[in-house]
Amino acid sequence: MRFTSRGLYKTPAELRLMLRPGAVTAASLAAVRAAIRAGVATIELDRIAEETIRSLGGEPNFAMVPGYHHTLCVSVNEEVVHGIPGDRVLQPGDIVSVDSGADVGGWNGDSAITVVIPDPSRPEIVADRQRLADVTEHSLWAGIAALSTARHLNEVGAAVEDAIESRGEFGILEEYIGHGIGRSMHEEPPVFNYRVRHNGPAVKPGLVVAIEPMVTLGSNETRVLDDDWTVVTSDGSAGAHFEHSVAVHADGIWVLTAEDGGAAGLAPFGVTPTPIA
Repeated sequence: MRFTSRGLYKTPAELRLMLRPGAVTAASLAAVRAAIRAGVATIELDRIAEETIRSLGGEPNFAMVPGYHHTLCVSVNEEVVHGIPGDRVLQPGDIVSVDSGADVGGWNGDSAITVVIPDPSRPEIVADRQRLADVTEHSLWAGIAALSTARHLNEVGAAVEDAIESRGEFGILEEYIGHGIGRSMHEEPPVFNYRVRHNGPAVKPGLVVAIEPMVTLGSNETRVLDDDWTVVTSDGSAGAHFEHSVAVHADGIWVLTAEDGGAAGLAPFGVTPTPIA
């Protein structure tokens, strides 16, 4: 992942400009979530997301990345991230991670969800995959909650790692991490999903980051397929990916890519998000 070097901290006016791309990104994922089921091709999910983003006045920012030509990344089963939408038809029991982003007025949103498709004939596989998805989503909210009180950014990674390890043995991808977001989709600073030795930048008003844990049922070792995009687990184990873009402002934090600003996800952690004025 190539980061763009820009100022780490946005002004209050710039934070307000990030509300719309966050909301449009959230809407695209809501539309896609409603469409995920067995029998649907991943390119159809891409079409739904693109139509949603454009209908709301945005542009798919993934398609602005050199060499990439789609609105979404759709990663299935052993694919963890960066899966390319195509003619693959989703099957019962699949675990499907969907990453989306929108540009509105030159500002960006970025978010991801994971959905497990029901399969009554394979309850144990579905249960394991659902547990993986639940653990990954829980770790995302643990990281966001930590951001609300952190003095330095890398406290987020420690919270994500602790949340995952408290639920069992899972693989945490280390080669792929979160990032700052703003005028560019991928900006400084890096946002780790695990403990690192340095503190990272200060958490203060104007910091906007995309927190995105990527977790597997097995090893954290991965490889990239011949398409030069799709990241798969080396051992074939299933992966999950959740992501939100989060802003720190003078009165607290606000999850830009959550319809409620993160209220429901943060409630178990005793954190209440505050709207950006």
